[in-house]
Amino acid sequence: MEQQTILVVDDNKEIVFSLGKLLEYEGYRILKAYDGIEALDVLQEETVDLILLDVMMPRLNGLSALMKIRENNKIPVIILSAKTEESDKVSGLVMGADDYIEKPYNPAELTARVAAQLRRYHTWGGGAPKAEEDRLVNGGVVLDRQTKTAEVDGEEVKLTATEYRILELLMEHPGQVFSAEQIYEKVWKEIANYAVENTVMVHIRHIREKIEINPKKPKYVKVVWGIGYKMEKY
Repeated sequence: MEQQTILVVDDNKEIVFSLGKLLEYEGYRILKAYDGIEALDVLQEETVDLILLDVMMPRLNGLSALMKIRENNKIPVIILSAKTEESDKVSGLVMGADDYIEKPYNPAELTARVAAQLRRYHTWGGGAPKAEEDRLVNGGVVLDRQTKTAEVDGEEVKLTATEYRILELLMEHPGQVFSAEQIYEKVWKEIANYAVENTVMVHIRHIREKIEINPKKPKYVKVVWGIGYKMEKY
C-alpha cells in the first residue's frame, strides 16, 4: 500500500515535532505547517490524506483554515483542541471536521483515531458499487454513490465525508430510527461512549442546514425525541 501523508498544523513547533515523530513511527509520511496559511499553501503543492489541525494559531486560525479547506476538499480533518476549548470542538465539527482530539493527547488514542479516519476515508472513496445501488433517492434528496455527491431538488449540496456517511445510513433505512450511539458505531466504526451524542447531534444539525429548506422544521431528517434520528420516507 502506498505510504499515506499526514499534514500536521500547529504553531507550537514542539507539538508538531512530537506528533511528526509519533506518526512517522507508525509509517506515515509527515508534512508540517505552523499556521493556517502555511497549511493551505501545502495543500496546493502536495497530496494529503489527513490533516491534524490546531485551532489557536497566528495569521489564520484553524477554524478559518478549515472553512477554506472544505470549499473544495473532503479529506479527513481532525481538530486538536485543549480540554477547556469546548466551543472550538463544536465549531470545528459544524464547519466540517471529522473528529477532534484533546490536548494533551494520548499517543495511542491519537494514532488509533488517525488510522480509523484514514481507513474510513479510503473505504468510502473505494471501489464502485453495483449499478443498481448507485443512487439513493428519497423525495428530492438524491445520493450518487459513484461520485459521493448529494443533490436536493436538483441542486448539488456539499457534504463532508462524515456527513455523507450519516445521510447514506439514514437513506438506506428510511423510517428506521437510529440512536446517536448506533449512528456513531456504524459511521465512525468505533464503540460509542457517553460523549458521542453531542458529536452526532452537531453533524445532524449540519446536514439539516444543507438539505432542508427550513432546518428548524425539517422535512427529511427528523428527531424522535428520547430515541434518536430517522429519515422520513417519501
